[in-house]
Amino acid sequence: MVDTKLRLLQLAAEGNKEFAQKLNPGVEGVLGIRVPQLRSLAKEIVRGDWRGYLAVADTYYMEERMLTGLVIAYARDITIDKREALIRQWVPQINSWAVCDTVCATFKPKESERGAWWNFIEEFLRGNDEYAIRFGVVMSLTLFIDAEHLAALFAHYSAIRHEGYYVRMAVAWAISVCYVKFPDETLEFLAQGSLDTFTHNKAIQKIGESYRVSKENKQRAIAIAGRNRP
Repeated sequence: MVDTKLRLLQLAAEGNKEFAQKLNPGVEGVLGIRVPQLRSLAKEIVRGDWRGYLAVADTYYMEERMLTGLVIAYARDITIDKREALIRQWVPQINSWAVCDTVCATFKPKESERGAWWNFIEEFLRGNDEYAIRFGVVMSLTLFIDAEHLAALFAHYSAIRHEGYYVRMAVAWAISVCYVKFPDETLEFLAQGSLDTFTHNKAIQKIGESYRVSKENKQRAIAIAGRNRP
């Protein structure tokens, strides 16, 4: 089995701890390892006894928590039920937006599994823990911003009342992605004023900063939704 603790400490020497700490304020155990190197290590673990690794994986370093999530995402020869069970065990380990978002971007469900994944993600969208909710929101914006799920996503985002910064920023991010793909529907949603003021304003800000939104649509969002803050 790969000596992951030793490998992580070796990779940390090639990283940028100070920069990573600034991106993850207040998070303990930051090594500053670059994400591509963590992905490579996770894939190496998956080629071996990844189940044995997960059974003893530590959580002292932030990157250990991220590595565990990446191994679960890359794991082979596993049923969706088992993967979901491993994710449920892992989500309480999330201690930063970086851990959450890096792992969320890694899951690539089969088309036949999308229905099960949607039901699974909804559990987290209805949750109470800050990072568990963020996990649900980021997974939803990664996999389910489409015509079929858009109305349900708006309903979920409106229902979230957690005041955690990383929850509200995730919802704002998700709304901005919705606007990229469905500007008219998202503008109508924003104009209803169903989000809290902070999240609403951050969503407008992210739309304004997006390189994927035309200047005209940015102006529309500011002119219409910007006047309808809760």
